[in-house]
Amino acid sequence: MNRLSGKVAIITGAARGMGATHARRFIDEGAKVVLTDILEKEGNALAETLGENAHFISHDVTKSEEWKNVIEETEKHFGPVSILVNNAGISMNKSLFDLSEDDYMNIVKINQLSVFLGIKYVVPSMEKAKIGSIINISSINGLVGGAFGYTDTKFAVRGLTKAAALNLTQLGIRANSVHPGVIETPMISQGDSKAAIEEFAKFIPMRRIAKPEEVTNLVLFLASDESSYSTGSEFIVDGGITAQ
Repeated sequence: MNRLSGKVAIITGAARGMGATHARRFIDEGAKVVLTDILEKEGNALAETLGENAHFISHDVTKSEEWKNVIEETEKHFGPVSILVNNAGISMNKSLFDLSEDDYMNIVKINQLSVFLGIKYVVPSMEKAKIGSIINISSINGLVGGAFGYTDTKFAVRGLTKAAALNLTQLGIRANSVHPGVIETPMISQGDSKAAIEEFAKFIPMRRIAKPEEVTNLVLFLASDESSYSTGSEFIVDGGITAQ
């Protein structure tokens, strides 16, 4: 349908999982996409399968210099950036008493600092493009309580999004956050995790977990001009979990 025709996107954490699903759909919709990740082998392999409109860059999202390099290389390869999807993130299944300070700061750097850095360094490029959509992937744990580290950083992504929306609107740049619930990925579809997720699904109002494409559909909407009057908002895709 070419809903993203003429647009240049950066998607972090795109070597696999949801980021890879977003990248595939963006390219199908006419965008040129830079995929970034620390997983070089997987990222390069995916970019190769996606063709000439995909380009992979090895990228530690917690480092300013690497963000500068990503923006510079994207502009050289495809032109000014019009879409940024801050997708990279981690969780850590540890209790408060087992979570060390180093653990905590690692989560903060990847889930929160990286979003700030992405916003900071993409804005000049979006000014050149004269349009911009920043999509920050949070979680339903950015709306309700959950694990230490993950919950607080995902709440922070909401705040960063609202600050960006208010401060950047005069530049023609929008910012919104996406809050997925439980998504069907290979990681949760195997072994003990599969049984636990199937049990959890019984308590979701829609009685199932989401397909990756259902999240991508929402991200695509926010990346496209169809969402031109949406900024500073939370978009939830959780099958009704947070409505309970």
